[in-house]
Amino acid sequence: MGGLFRGASTRPAAEKPVATSAALDEVGRERLVRLLSAATFLIFFQAYMVAPLIPRLSAVFGVSAQTIGLIVPAYLIPYGVSTLVYGVLSDRFGRRRIMLASLTAFVLLTGLTAAARSVWELVAIRFVSGLGASGVVPLGLALIGQVYPYQRRGRPLGWLFGAMAGGAAFGSTFGALLEPSLGWRGIFLVVSILGLVMLGLLLPYRGLLGEAPPTPPTTMVDILRGYRAFLVTLRGQRTYVYVLLNAIFHSGVFTWLGLYFAQRHGLSEVGIGLALLGYGVPGFVFGPIIGRAADRWGRRWLIPAGLGIAGLAAGFLLLDVSVLVAALLVTLLSLGYDMTQPLLAGIVTALGGKRAGQAMGLNVFCLFTGFGLGSLLFGEALALGFGTALAIFSVVQLAAAFAATPLFRSETTAGEPRP
Repeated sequence: MGGLFRGASTRPAAEKPVATSAALDEVGRERLVRLLSAATFLIFFQAYMVAPLIPRLSAVFGVSAQTIGLIVPAYLIPYGVSTLVYGVLSDRFGRRRIMLASLTAFVLLTGLTAAARSVWELVAIRFVSGLGASGVVPLGLALIGQVYPYQRRGRPLGWLFGAMAGGAAFGSTFGALLEPSLGWRGIFLVVSILGLVMLGLLLPYRGLLGEAPPTPPTTMVDILRGYRAFLVTLRGQRTYVYVLLNAIFHSGVFTWLGLYFAQRHGLSEVGIGLALLGYGVPGFVFGPIIGRAADRWGRRWLIPAGLGIAGLAAGFLLLDVSVLVAALLVTLLSLGYDMTQPLLAGIVTALGGKRAGQAMGLNVFCLFTGFGLGSLLFGEALALGFGTALAIFSVVQLAAAFAATPLFRSETTAGEPRP
């Protein structure tokens, strides 16, 4: 298996995904997708299980909701920034070492979070956790780009991004449900133990992750040239910009929905968790279906539609709706995510060529930096009122959906866009 990945790196960029996927048997590829999806789910579970606990932690540490809300971007922003490094390191040293080391850091640092004695210790540990845990998801996405041809990547990418949305939703739900019995410290310890179990399950299949390709030492100039190559084309520019903007929108709205349900509907932590549970449903149920649709008909209509659905769902939350309708709108918000980010990641896998890890590292940098900025910007906009902040995010998202229609019209089913 290691020889397989070494050989693949020397082939032309257009042939590499097809040749590699032909060498891997179907059972191995499907097992790989399941393991990566499980790891992705757990990482996002940990990232978002604190979102509905913001009101509770605010009272525990005696600080404002805006201050304790920093624990979300304190994790997500360094997570996004460090993916730029992990992507380059994986192209140089191989995915296996980086992914296993990163998952080990996730286990240790998540457990350490339970020892935080103040809000600023909590923020600091979350910051370091973001740096250490960010080597799994982007490299998993890059690996999918190697073992599946472009025309078949939609479904496995749908599984991975469905695991992201599901992890965020279930983390928000069970973080709230388990806090009264386990306490917030106990939740972090449980997740750390589950991460250790996940690491143990992954080790027997580490050969599927590939070894280091026989590439010459990479200089900083080479790295910068690689990023420039992704961004000089219109296809690269529009894809990465939309990954960033869409992430800002979804994280900004989702992070503060706990406060929305607490203020608008008077829900407790448990009620908030249940109301947010629908955010992960479309990813689990429709993620692979949406991926197959993208493989069959292309991404040119699905991406603008997903942006529009999410923008409208956020806009309708401004109305005086019941808690049940609000929960359904949260589900539609998730559907918009599942119709956009996995499809954008599919385009990125076609941009990478021999720098697949670097290309996906830049994608996840935009994704997680957007997640962090979104929660931070929405928190700042709360000074204008929750309704005003939600309206601003909704209008910007709808404008992005309108602009996406002509920008992505060339994204058909082929690996390269239609002229």
